[in-house]
Amino acid sequence: MADDGAVTAGGRLTDWVSLGVLAAFVPRDAVDDAVAAAGKQAKRSDGKLPPHVMVYFVMALALFAEDDYEEVAARLTETLTAWGCWDDSWSVPASGRITQARQRLGYEPMKELFAEVAAPVAEELTAGAFLGPWRLMAIDGFEWDAPDTRENAAAFGFAGAGADDAGRPAYPKVRVVTVSECASHVVADAAMGAVAGKGAGEQALARKLYRRLDEDWLLIADRNFFNWADWCTAADSGAQLLWRVKADLILPVLELLPDGSYSSVLVNPKIRGKARQALMQAARAGQDLDEDQARCVRVIEYEVPDREGDGKGEVIALVTTITQMTAAPAPLLAEAYTQRWEHETGNAQLKTHLRGPGRILRSKSPDMVRQEIYGYLLTHYALSALICRAATEAGAGPDRVKFKRTVRIVRRRAADPAAFPPDQRERLLEAVMADITRKKHLNPRRRHRTYPRVVKRARHNSYRVKRPADHGTRHSGPATISLVNHRNLTVAA
Repeated sequence: MADDGAVTAGGRLTDWVSLGVLAAFVPRDAVDDAVAAAGKQAKRSDGKLPPHVMVYFVMALALFAEDDYEEVAARLTETLTAWGCWDDSWSVPASGRITQARQRLGYEPMKELFAEVAAPVAEELTAGAFLGPWRLMAIDGFEWDAPDTRENAAAFGFAGAGADDAGRPAYPKVRVVTVSECASHVVADAAMGAVAGKGAGEQALARKLYRRLDEDWLLIADRNFFNWADWCTAADSGAQLLWRVKADLILPVLELLPDGSYSSVLVNPKIRGKARQALMQAARAGQDLDEDQARCVRVIEYEVPDREGDGKGEVIALVTTITQMTAAPAPLLAEAYTQRWEHETGNAQLKTHLRGPGRILRSKSPDMVRQEIYGYLLTHYALSALICRAATEAGAGPDRVKFKRTVRIVRRRAADPAAFPPDQRERLLEAVMADITRKKHLNPRRRHRTYPRVVKRARHNSYRVKRPADHGTRHSGPATISLVNHRNLTVAA
C-alpha cells in the first residue's frame, strides 16, 4: 500500500473487498435516488466525500467491522477511482473528516435506499421458498448493543433497567424488528427503536411493518406478536398469516375439518356476552361478519412428541387466514411454521458472522447508530441475495451455502464487477457464485438436532443462562409433528 493510503492493484485490494458485488444488488442509480429523496445531495461538486460515496462507505463499514475509518477508506480507494468517484491526486481523508461526512449524510438516505432495494429474492426454483402460491416470510426482532454515550442512552435506553439503575446493562440497546424471507434470509423490511419507554416493544415496532406486507406473502410469527388489532392490520394488507397464539386464547371449534384443523372465529375482545355468542352463531352459519367485530380463521394444533423441551408435552396452536383446507392442508402449515427459525439464522448472520460476536456498534450518536444499522442491513441484503441466486442456479438450498465463507470471498475479490462493462460484470459475478457453491464448500444437509432454550449471558427475558451440561442433541430423523385429535371435542354451541 502506498504511503498516501491508496490501494494499488498489486497490494491490499487483492486480499479484500470489491464493492462491485455489493453494487450489483445495491446499484448506484438507487443510491442517487435515495440521496435525492432524502434531500442530501452534495452542496459542492468538487467534494471528496460526496453522499453516494459515503453510502457505499457505510456499507463497507459493515464488511470490515474490525477496521477503523481510514483503513476501510484505504481499502476502497481503487474501487472508487474506477467509478469516477475518486481522484488519483487525493489522499485518504483522516477519520475526523470521514466522521463529518457521515454526519452530513445522516441516516435518512440509508433508510430510503433500504426501502427501495430490499425485497424478497427467491425464485420459483429456490428450495423451500414457497408454500403453494405464497412466499414464506417471517417476522421477529433482535437487539443490538450501542456505545454507552449519554445520547445513545437517552435515545434507546437499557434493557430491563433505567439509565441510573446500579445494575443496568453495560450498553444501551437498539431494538430492530424485521420481516425476512425464510429461504434466502434477506431482510425485506425493518423498523428500529428503543428498548425502554413507551412503544419500545417488538409489537409496537412490528405495527410499522404490517401495512407494507405483500399479497403473495405468508407471514409467520410467534405468539409474542398476536393480538386482535395487529392481526386485523396485518390481514388487511392482503398477505396471508400463520401465527402462533398463546394457550389461553379462546378458539371456539366451529367445524372439524378432515385434515385435522378446524374452523374458528376471532372476536374483538371488547365484545362479550350475548353479542359474542351471536357472532359465533353467525360465523357457524356462514354469514358475513363485520370485520371490525370478528374474523374467520382456521386453527392447526399439534404436538412434537419426540423432542424433549421443544414441543413435547405442549400443544402448539396456530391460526391462519387460509381458511380453505385444500389450499394448504394442516400438516403443511405445521411444517411451514418451523421455517420461522430461518429468521434466527439470518439474525445470527447479521450479528455474529458479519459484525463479529459480542461486538458493539461503533457510532456514538443515535442518528449515526441508525445509519450504521441500515448499512448492515443493506450489506447483509446484498450478500444474501448473492447466495440465493448462486444456490438457485446450482440447484442447492441457500442454507447450504456458507455465509461466513461468502463474506470472506467477497472481501478478498480482486476485480470490481462494477468497473467493467455489463458482460464482464456478469461473468465476474458468476465466478463468485461458482466459488461459493462448489460442492466441497457447501454445508452438509442439515442434521436433525435440538438445543436447550438458554442464553449465554443473563438477559431480561425468561430464558435461563447456559450451563456446562447444556448441549445439542442429535436425532436420527426429523421431528414428528402430531396433529391433535379433535374427535372428542365438542363443536361450540
